[in-house]
Amino acid sequence: MNNYIKLQNNLDELNLLNIKNNIDKYLDLINMGEKSVIDALYELSELEVKAKEKRAMNACVKVANFPFLKGIEDFDFEFQPGINKQEILDLKSLRFVENNENILFVGTPGVGKTHLAVSLGIECAKHRYSTYFIHFQDLMSQLKKAHKENRLETRLKHFAKYKVLIIDEIGYLPIDTDASNIFFQLISKRYEKHSTIITTNMPFSEWGEIFGTPMLAQAILDRLLHHSHIISIKGESYRLKEKMEFFANSSSNFVRP
Repeated sequence: MNNYIKLQNNLDELNLLNIKNNIDKYLDLINMGEKSVIDALYELSELEVKAKEKRAMNACVKVANFPFLKGIEDFDFEFQPGINKQEILDLKSLRFVENNENILFVGTPGVGKTHLAVSLGIECAKHRYSTYFIHFQDLMSQLKKAHKENRLETRLKHFAKYKVLIIDEIGYLPIDTDASNIFFQLISKRYEKHSTIITTNMPFSEWGEIFGTPMLAQAILDRLLHHSHIISIKGESYRLKEKMEFFANSSSNFVRP
């Protein structure tokens, strides 16, 4: 067995498949004098480094529990002209994470709040920030269950540890006083330590209806709104738009017998 075959086998054994798949090309470039051995080895090693980074990035995205994978580039800013696109692109720089700032997306259902929250979350995960997405009602169910089982503090620490926690759909259903107090504890643990991204369909003036008392709602809002970016979205529903387009297309394709 010659050394070329042994090299191929070693690359397989070490799982350096990017080098294996490109080595013939680089050997040809070396033989033609178009690449030095050092340059070839460096570029081959770079392929493996980038592949490793991509695997790590994909792993971060996978464990973040996103309901879908859509980037900011997939968002239709023309349909929602009230949104400051430059502000969203600035948030994409992730300065808010380094500054432990919160983001609150406020608007009626279907206007793209969750899309933007997920898009920013994906960006965070890609840059190896620990990120997690959860619906508000699911979060509260987990925390209330932990409270009943005398392990609330452990569960609070779990959700408090994430560099970026995305809590979706605050306001669709109210919660009881015990749950409100538990949520306040979580927000307090994250306050000025990590970034929290919130989506809500309720204006802040009505959060007392969600959390039972205006005083508790105010205490939660004080911690969320301090060092925060508030994105208010006033526009039409994407879901309604898609349905209207579907029916319009269906009607145009209908042929009478």
